[in-house]
Amino acid sequence: MSASQPISPAEAETVLRELNQELNRLQRTIRLAIQAQLSKMVGRSFDDLQKNRELADSIHQLLDSHGLRVTCLECGHPAILRVSPRGESSGVFVFDHTIEGKRTFHGGRKTVPIIRLVAKPRRKPRQILARQTTT
Repeated sequence: MSASQPISPAEAETVLRELNQELNRLQRTIRLAIQAQLSKMVGRSFDDLQKNRELADSIHQLLDSHGLRVTCLECGHPAILRVSPRGESSGVFVFDHTIEGKRTFHGGRKTVPIIRLVAKPRRKPRQILARQTTT
């Protein structure tokens, strides 16, 4: 295929399908590499609430930059790993997510839980209230 020749719809579809397959393979490789590295922290934590929160925030930023979320071990929904001040002074790791429109926190372990990664779900569009105009 030459750059000066027009592309047919069938050729464009083939190129895009192959590109999508290659990107899916690369994303899977990235996801598995991140998951493998994060698994080294499972069962560990800092003895300080702020440091644990910073760790959870760093994990979230890394995952978010690659379109990923952790899987809630309790219900299986995509979630954000956070640290709540509940429990001991170092806090507890929780899974923050929304179920049926309600924000939910599952978990509550003193140490980093098992981390399984999934694709970040698409955002649901916010409902826009229609404005009524009077004349």
